[in-house]
Amino acid sequence: MGKKLAGHLTSLILALLLGFSLIYYFDIGKKAPVARPDSIIKPYIEMDIDLNDPLRQALFKDMITLYHPEQSSDPDSLLRAVLTYRRDMYEAELQSAHTRQVLNEAKLRQLGIMFLKYVIVYILVLWLTYYGVETLGLIRFIRRKQNKVSYIFELINFLKEASYKKLNTYWRIPTLLVKSVLRGLLYLIFFSPAYVIAYSIKTEFNTNTLIFLILLGLISNGLLITYTNKFYAFLIAESRKGYVLTAMVKNLSNDYRFTQPHGVSLRALFSMRKWFKNHVLNHIYLNAHYQYLGTFKEQASFLISGLIIIEMALNIHGHLSYELLQQLLYKNYDIVIVIVMSIFIIVKVTEIFTDWVIDSKRRVYENRNN
Repeated sequence: MGKKLAGHLTSLILALLLGFSLIYYFDIGKKAPVARPDSIIKPYIEMDIDLNDPLRQALFKDMITLYHPEQSSDPDSLLRAVLTYRRDMYEAELQSAHTRQVLNEAKLRQLGIMFLKYVIVYILVLWLTYYGVETLGLIRFIRRKQNKVSYIFELINFLKEASYKKLNTYWRIPTLLVKSVLRGLLYLIFFSPAYVIAYSIKTEFNTNTLIFLILLGLISNGLLITYTNKFYAFLIAESRKGYVLTAMVKNLSNDYRFTQPHGVSLRALFSMRKWFKNHVLNHIYLNAHYQYLGTFKEQASFLISGLIIIEMALNIHGHLSYELLQQLLYKNYDIVIVIVMSIFIIVKVTEIFTDWVIDSKRRVYENRNN
């Protein structure tokens, strides 16, 4: 763990140094570029005189004729050039006033609030995804052990074997059909991009969409269902190993029914800390859980990318990713670098935490205390 931690900290420090160097390069608080005036009109640009006043225009032309006879041949053209340059600079200043932002203390506070909101959403979605992956994976695994098939296959089998003289047949068919359709729609939602789900049920997004953002991060972009399938694959692989038979010989329960005294406890299944007492499923779950932790960094990166895409695609104002997109548009690259660095810090902290958890679990499995 020490070598991994050193590697993480080294990469973090190097990335931060690079980021600060780029911020310095882009010159925090730099002024907007100003077009260079022509050498002829340059001496008259900074004159503190209102040349829009006809009287002052006449005085300006008289001054040119008197003090600069070499330019007195066409004072009107010179006056027009000065006025045009001043107007262009004024319009450019107006156009860039709302886009040019300075990385000062106030802006850092604003970014800090956005970063805090992003971290809260990230942690909540990551926690809910972790719980959902393991719970849904276990439910699917238990259904397999109960020899249950999908609702559509159950409907097909029922239609083949049903007795149409019984009244419950006509109730069972629509029930299975509705369950099949609902499950299909649920899978469509799980694999749908977030913006498709969002724009189908909501037309306006603002800073009050925190809960909605958490929900989208959880159910969209295939995140939950992808890692549920991975965890399910780990459970299947573990259930085929030899220690399962050994556990059964040692009188651990192998009953996967929910209603039996020695079956699977629903309370244990839906609890955050899952523990199936005196059941072979407990050992299968613990080993699959250890393997699942190895994919956690990948899952976290998937989630971070997903949240960035959601906030950008939905134009959710007041959030970090939308601010990143906006500052890229306005070419405030120093602010962009700060946002990118903050996201990178989240990634590295997640990786460090995941490696620490995996190392702790490994020590337990290897019966090591340090």
